[in-house]
Amino acid sequence: MKRRNFIQAGLTAMASATMITPSFSNTNIPAAGKPFKLNYAPHAGMFKNHAGDDFIDQIKFAADQGFRGIEDNGLLKRSVVEQERIGKTLDQLGMTMGVFVIDGGDNWKISLTTGNQDFKDNFIKTCKLSVEAAKRVNAKWATVVPGFFERKMPMGIQTANVVDALRRGAELLEPNGLVMVLEPLSDTPELFLRFSDQTYEICKAVESPSCKILFDIYHMQRNEGNIINNINSCWDEIGYFQIGDNPGRKEPTTGEINYKNIFKHLYDKGYRGVMGMEHGNAKEGKEGELALIKAYRECDEF
Repeated sequence: MKRRNFIQAGLTAMASATMITPSFSNTNIPAAGKPFKLNYAPHAGMFKNHAGDDFIDQIKFAADQGFRGIEDNGLLKRSVVEQERIGKTLDQLGMTMGVFVIDGGDNWKISLTTGNQDFKDNFIKTCKLSVEAAKRVNAKWATVVPGFFERKMPMGIQTANVVDALRRGAELLEPNGLVMVLEPLSDTPELFLRFSDQTYEICKAVESPSCKILFDIYHMQRNEGNIINNINSCWDEIGYFQIGDNPGRKEPTTGEINYKNIFKHLYDKGYRGVMGMEHGNAKEGKEGELALIKAYRECDEF
């Protein structure tokens, strides 16, 4: 290369470098910055290897990659200052707050199924705290898990007890625009709420727009399968979706679930709500985070 051309090339490179603003964007990340068709929402820790330990920086990194929502199950355990920081960041980035958990400490024990007044009171107390937290982050959905079976009671009585508690919660949440989404789970057979049709029946009984189904595709694949048909059957009571492949509960493409078809089905039905990324990363480190983003890019190309 001639000396004059070499110098000119060097000056051009220097000028370009001075124009670059700090960003988490990465040329190795497929279609970085391009919004997805659906609103996939990562959670704290999912991108910590790229963005660091600060959840705010992780949110900004997610936004740089085209994600337009987040989830934060542990929101109620954060300080008011942290909640306000999250809310301000989401507002500045134009992002949606997904679910957090209405967790009063009774979610993983025998609780609302019993009809016990103490459990009801604790649930209502936590609903009140949730309303205030939701205002700080502009949240519209919050997860509710009724707890374990009470084996000494008939199923119908337990169901009635759960419905009664949820009606009380809905009375508080509905005027504040917060929707509790009931999540049937597959973690253990001891859990009361396990199937989509069971959750549908309860939502119909509660009769409130603030009581809907959280259809976690991973859990429902494990408990009942027939995912698209069951989504269709429960459609008018589904308020929220979560994602995770099976087996392993990692990102789409790592298991047996055809997420590209499911995403297309939801999109064609008009769903534009949050799709919570309720799963781990199949690989560790930055490599795993890039693989996760690539998997969502692939499944979103329907």
